[in-house]
Amino acid sequence: MNFRKIDASETDALWELQKLYKGEIGEDEPGSDEKARLVDAVRKGAILFFGAWDDNRLIGCCSVTVGFSTFDYLPCGEFEDFYIRPEYRHRGVARRLVRFAYQESGVSSLTVGCADCDVEMYRSLGFSVPLGNLMAFDRSGLDM
Repeated sequence: MNFRKIDASETDALWELQKLYKGEIGEDEPGSDEKARLVDAVRKGAILFFGAWDDNRLIGCCSVTVGFSTFDYLPCGEFEDFYIRPEYRHRGVARRLVRFAYQESGVSSLTVGCADCDVEMYRSLGFSVPLGNLMAFDRSGLDM
């Protein structure tokens, strides 16, 4: 088992996990336009993906989008796209992948927004500091 940053040349393997992840959480399977935007974002460094590999097979992934926080005036990260293939769960892969992503991303803090049903899982992975409520802006109300 090894862990490394996923580069644009490995996005086919990443795309396979993205589709599995979306299916597992009940979202529609993304299409070719979404894949093209993802590949472009990875190439540009707009999002960092990290992977767990068993030989040449990508068995887990996560992403960190880097921003800047005036909490400590250092880079901060938003953790997303977390998926471990079912047959590799409960083996410590998830914990090791989260720690690797945190260290390799160079951020001083890492936050995750998650569904209520995932709170305990993320807490067990080290996301233990509550930060109040996470809310998303509703752009449907904009008059453009």
